[in-house]
This record gives sequence, C-alpha cells and structure tokens, in this order.
Amino acid sequence: MSGDIVVIAEHRDGAILDPTYELLGRARSLAAASGGEAIAVLLGSGVAGLAGSLGAAARVIVVDGPGLASFSPTAYQAALVPLVREREPALVLIANSGSGMDVAAGLSAALDLPLAAYAIDLTIDAGGPLATCQLYAGKIQAKVRFAGGRGIVTAVAGSFPAEAGMGPGSPVIETVAPAATDDRIRFVDLLRPEAGDVDITRESVLVSVGRGIGEQENIELVEALAAALGGAVSSSRPIADLGWLPRTRQVGKSGLKVKPRVYLALGISGAPEHLEGMRGAELIIAVNSDARAPIFSVAHYGVVADLLDVVPALTARVGG
Repeated sequence: MSGDIVVIAEHRDGAILDPTYELLGRARSLAAASGGEAIAVLLGSGVAGLAGSLGAAARVIVVDGPGLASFSPTAYQAALVPLVREREPALVLIANSGSGMDVAAGLSAALDLPLAAYAIDLTIDAGGPLATCQLYAGKIQAKVRFAGGRGIVTAVAGSFPAEAGMGPGSPVIETVAPAATDDRIRFVDLLRPEAGDVDITRESVLVSVGRGIGEQENIELVEALAAALGGAVSSSRPIADLGWLPRTRQVGKSGLKVKPRVYLALGISGAPEHLEGMRGAELIIAVNSDARAPIFSVAHYGVVADLLDVVPALTARVGG
C-alpha cells in the first residue's frame, strides 16, 4: 500500500470542473501527511490537453480510449479497477456528483474497499484517514475511519477551496490505455435545460426560497425582496418540482451551482444536495423556523423565525 492520494478528475465541455480542483487541493495536504503523492486520473478520449490544467497534482495519469469518449459508469469502472488495484493508493477521492457516485459505488464493490459518501471534511492523523460525512440531510455528522487504512471518499462540492487545487505546476504526465472496456451502460445524450429569463449563475445577489414558503402566492413576497436588493429569485428543488419556479432557478446538485456575493436562504432546510450548489457564496444568510436546520451550519448569519414575518419587514427596511 502506498501513501498516494488519487483524485478522479471530472470534466465537461473541454474544461475541468471545480469539484476536481477542490479535491486536488485537499489531496496535496493529505499526501504531505501520508508520505505519498497527489495523483490526478483523467479519463476520456483525446483529453490529454486537459492534463496541463491539473498542475496541483504531482502526477497526472491520462487514461485515453475511444470507449471513454462519453461518460459511462461501467466503462469508467472497468478502466479504473486495474489501475487502483495495481497502485494501491491510501485514498481515492471522487466528487459527490451524479457521475461520481455512480463510479465510486461500483469501484468500492469491485475492489472491496470501504466507501465514505457525502464527505464534508477529510484528514489524516496517527490513526489514518478520517472522513466527516453528512447523514439525514445534514442533521447528523458521522466520523468515518477506514479499516486497513484505505478507502474511497465522495466529497460534497464546496467542502474545500477550489483555489488550493488550481496552482501552477509541472506534474509528471503518464498516458495509459484502458485495460478493459464495458459497454453495458451506454451514453445516449446530454439534455441541457432551456435558457431561462434569468441566469442565476451570473447574479451577485440571490434570494432563494424553499419549502418553508408554504404557498405559491407567497413567492411574490420573495420577488419583492429580491427586487429591493437588486437581485434575483432562486429556489431549492421542492419549489421547482412543484412548478412554482422554473428549473432554471433551481440551486443544487440537480440544478445549478452558484457563487453570488450574497445568498439569502429563506425556508430552506439545507439538504446536502442544495448545499452542494451554494456553498461558494461569499455571504450566506439563512432564515428558518427550525433552529436545528442544517442550513445554519454553513450560514454566516442566521435568523430563527418564520420567513413570512421576516421578509416583509426586510423588504420595507431595504426599500426605505
């Protein structure tokens, strides 16, 4: 077993995604503690040019083959199993995204390695790797220690600073062909949401509403506050599922990732899937009637109150 920390890189439309940089930054600090290297594994077809974007890694392994041109959990797993089995890294880090969870689960079963999902922190001490994971929509945090000192971790986006993994560098680049192919699951098409009237990823102020709004008519109160603040209205998934706001306003793992200067969360409990989309906000203000709501664990300021009382008063104060 080596002390290496392996990061499975995610990319889309010719660019490395932010969660990969978050994991690379943490991998570098973990590798310093474990006595190994931070290694990025880049899978795809014709993706060697992206290796230069992973300068924070000591080594980049490019697994290149036509069968990896589009994401498939079975194809990725078939390519990764022999690589991880041969190199025996201490940890394999994967983003807790839809594709990442698919790959991590299959890799865990195939290699008989423990998997810690929904991690929000990861350290190495005298006892080995230690992951802090969210359970029950963030209401419980579990400390996970890996038997045997090795494991796989899927980390929630926004848990670590992406800037730490974006540093320049000259990693050793190693190109290998996938040892096997598996086409039991095949990529068909990527369905992108239609463009909406507002691009919430470009807004500097977002007033986001969740299930605590109660009734659809109450969204008008939130829209008035957003207008007073010079921002836009966004939402958690339940509001989009109900059709009260379009999908293009949804923040979270199955919606959009946003990094506004101010994120005002109204009646949002703070499930990991939602936190994944807004942790990067510079200032997070939460209003929720439940003092134990997980949203308060990431908020810089919080108000335990009914949003229907707070929103009109705040709108009046801002407007005045």
